[in-house]
Amino acid sequence: MIALLVGSALGLVFSLVGTPFFIKLLVRRQYGQFIRDDGPTAHHTKRGTPTMGGAVILASVLAAYFVTHLLMLMVNPHSGGPTASGILLLFLMVGMGVVGFFDDFTKISNQRSLGLSAPAKIIGQSVVGVAFAILALNFPNGQGRTPASTRVSFVRDTGLDLAFAGTVLGIILFVIWANFIITAASNGVNLADGLDGLAAGAAIMVFGAYMLMGIWQFNQSCARLGGSGCYEVRDPLDLAMLAGALCGALIGFLWWNTSPAKIFMGDTGSLAIGGAIAGFAILSRTQLLLAVIAGLFVLITLSVIIQVGYFKATGGKRFFKMAPLQHHFELKGWAEVTVVVRFWILCGLFVSAGLGIFYAEWVVAL
Repeated sequence: MIALLVGSALGLVFSLVGTPFFIKLLVRRQYGQFIRDDGPTAHHTKRGTPTMGGAVILASVLAAYFVTHLLMLMVNPHSGGPTASGILLLFLMVGMGVVGFFDDFTKISNQRSLGLSAPAKIIGQSVVGVAFAILALNFPNGQGRTPASTRVSFVRDTGLDLAFAGTVLGIILFVIWANFIITAASNGVNLADGLDGLAAGAAIMVFGAYMLMGIWQFNQSCARLGGSGCYEVRDPLDLAMLAGALCGALIGFLWWNTSPAKIFMGDTGSLAIGGAIAGFAILSRTQLLLAVIAGLFVLITLSVIIQVGYFKATGGKRFFKMAPLQHHFELKGWAEVTVVVRFWILCGLFVSAGLGIFYAEWVVAL
């Protein structure tokens, strides 16, 4: 538990202190954001605001994680150090962040608001996702438990095993399923990152939920307690520490990202955060519960799907004034801060519902 507190605090300090230095670096290099011409006109004033701030979030989480483990090993050489689950989640987060970095850098280099092409971005996400999924089925611990399993999970692993027709087919199906979750989550956060502080504030709540669930899974783990209702999750406390470090880093970043934003996280941050959310869902065995906990990101993604589908079906008519959903309300006359705060409230309700389902299932399982 001490590691969780230390990791969270270090993530906050590194991000809060490091972000203004990164802003100055970006300003000197003129790495500014380009704004869509068809978006709300109020956004045109944001043109040139430093972007790629997600690099600070990534660096802060990485530093917080490894410095925390180093400090714990100095205090107690038997503390265990970094875990397979923790390293895999960092790999997924950083890998998605690298894809986002190339997208951001393409925008800056080409002086336009469009970065990588959709196929190029999906290929990059898939390469990282496939590597993560395959690796997550390896590295068993002393109890033979790997970071992920081929079973589809809701609050814990269900009876639906993707390896029903053999190990090889099960691995292939799991890789496809994991990549669907990773791509959906990363693109969902990416779509939500359109208003100052919206994605960062919402992600803090989501990671806060995974931190609480990780603590609970550790305290009720089968390795510690056994019996009905216990959780077969590998390294839940280390995952909770990583979720705490992400919360801290995002809080520190939000200090500078809140309206009027001094820096944007860019695709470097949004894809990394989305990848981390998907990683928590897979490694904590709560895959389907992700749709509830990250309900705000699901809602925003659905608004884009509905808009595109309605546009094609009706020959050019729009269901919303603009998609993603947050821009629809801006064009209806809501102030940006109003949209952000109300969407934060929605996110909090989704997260609360997810935690309620998580706890209720444990009560019923006893």
